[in-house]
Amino acid sequence: MADKLEGSPILAEVLGDALPQLELFHKKLEDEGEPRGLIGPRDVDIIWERHILNSAAIVPYVRESTEGARFKTVADVGSGGGFPGLVAAACLPDHQFTLIEPMERRIDWLTECVGLMGLKNVTLIRGRSDEVIAQVRKHKTHPFAVVTCRAVAPMTKLSGWTLPLLKSSGQLIALKGRSAQIELDKATDQITRFGGRNARVVEAPVGPNLESTHVVIVDKR
Repeated sequence: MADKLEGSPILAEVLGDALPQLELFHKKLEDEGEPRGLIGPRDVDIIWERHILNSAAIVPYVRESTEGARFKTVADVGSGGGFPGLVAAACLPDHQFTLIEPMERRIDWLTECVGLMGLKNVTLIRGRSDEVIAQVRKHKTHPFAVVTCRAVAPMTKLSGWTLPLLKSSGQLIALKGRSAQIELDKATDQITRFGGRNARVVEAPVGPNLESTHVVIVDKR
């Protein structure tokens, strides 16, 4: 079954120079994504919109967040199939991405994709975010300018898994569903406890004539 957006001019318009790399990623997802448990059976003909363009929706916010920064470092927590980490890394070759994923079979997948796509700006860490947070607290790892994630956990949990990875004035940029504002309202205490402020939901465009998505942005004090 062909992807509904295959060959659409929208892809080049949104993804630009990253399109050739992301076409390789799309083909691998189409062939292997469902049997390897990375996408659902109903996603196979909507990979471009549901997973790749959706992930790319964070790219303008990451770019804006790191504008003028000397170290454009991004940690992607719970990278899974590579959303949004691999997509954003392809779109932002001048940023350094660290993809954090605890499951070995997903690290295997991410390793294959990084090789296939020829990404030189990606480091993979097999582990949980709290292990990386411990490294940051011991000054063994530099805190990051941006932390990204998609469909990892509700904000009540996510705040503690992401905000401690950020440098002062860094940003959490998280892809969320329609209930994003409700999640933020429930997580006010946790966001404050872990040094977050000015939490807000923005409606992020995915592509011309496509349904927009929701991005939560939280500033680190």
